[in-house]
Amino acid sequence: MKKLSTILLVDDDETSNFLSERLLTSMGVADQVLSAANGEEALEVLARHGTVFSPTNPALVLLDLNMPVMDGIEFLDAYHALPLVQQQSAVIVVLSSSVHPYDLGRVQTTPIADVVSKPLTKEKVRTLLQQNFPWVGQLAVQSSPNY
Repeated sequence: MKKLSTILLVDDDETSNFLSERLLTSMGVADQVLSAANGEEALEVLARHGTVFSPTNPALVLLDLNMPVMDGIEFLDAYHALPLVQQQSAVIVVLSSSVHPYDLGRVQTTPIADVVSKPLTKEKVRTLLQQNFPWVGQLAVQSSPNY
């Protein structure tokens, strides 16, 4: 069964990170799930992997918009300034409870693959994987518990 190497959750809400990590782990979609409390921490996680692709680079970044220190929009601006090879190694999906038109309008001009509303569910994960990682296949998602 093919899996993603690493998924990075970027959200200041510990409960949201815990529940998302539990869901992703139970579905068996990644070898590891990392979390960061804000955009600055997420950039540090990405910097640890350098500009050379490695199997431990986050393949998927699930990004909240409203966070302290560095919010999701500021993260996307900083991410866009990274070397192109580093930008191309991850798919970024905004995972947010914000449906404010202002926030949604701001992310439309950034390098994201999609916007998904919280909470993360098994069906949303399946859809994200099918759209962005077709090589992952069916995975274990069909036999995992419902959330």
